[in-house]
This record gives sequence, structure tokens and C-alpha cells, in this order.
Amino acid sequence: MKTVLVIDDEWVVANVIELALADLGYRVITASNGRAGLERIAETRPDVILLDYMMPLLNGAGTLRKLAENPDYRNIPVILMSSLPESMVTDAKGYAVFLQKPFLDTELAEALLKVLS
Repeated sequence: MKTVLVIDDEWVVANVIELALADLGYRVITASNGRAGLERIAETRPDVILLDYMMPLLNGAGTLRKLAENPDYRNIPVILMSSLPESMVTDAKGYAVFLQKPFLDTELAEALLKVLS
């Protein structure tokens, strides 16, 4: 069973994603911001990270930088999520797939298959 870490400060969004992924057979862990997400990665290394772009404390771009700096984490694929279009998240580097919110469950499933295959 693959493990997905969902990092999103909107608990409703994180909860909906968690339920959808559980239905698809993934093990899901969550964090409410980038700092908490990095702590969760240290506890349980996920197979993929779903990362929100706009968050307090440590946003998506900052979290991506921290992941890239750590040799143990830099190869974990990241799916970046935002309500902004991808053209507006130019400071975010190193993600594998971009999903613009709101997205469909099928788009999420396709993104996961893409990064995990």
C-alpha cells in the first residue's frame, strides 16, 4: 500500500482528499502546513506528497526548497496544488505534477498514477 502525505492548511480540503485517496487504496497522512509536513516525513516517509501552494508558516515553494535540500527527501515526488493557475506559482520549483483546485477525483488519481509509475 502506497503512502500519500497531504499537506494543506484547509482541513476540509485535506479531509476530502484523504477520503478520496483511502477509497483508492492509499494510506494517507496529513499535515496542516509545510513545517508540520516536514515533521511527518521524518516520522513516516511517504511515497508521494500532495502539497498546497498557499499556506501559513511554510508555504509550498518553501517546502519544496526544504525537500530539495535534504538528500533523504529530494526524490519523493510532489504534486503541487493551488487555486492559482500554474503560471502564477513561478517560485515553486521541483514538483512533478500541478493540479489546479478544484480538481476531480479522476484528475487526482491520474496524477498519482503518473508520479508513482
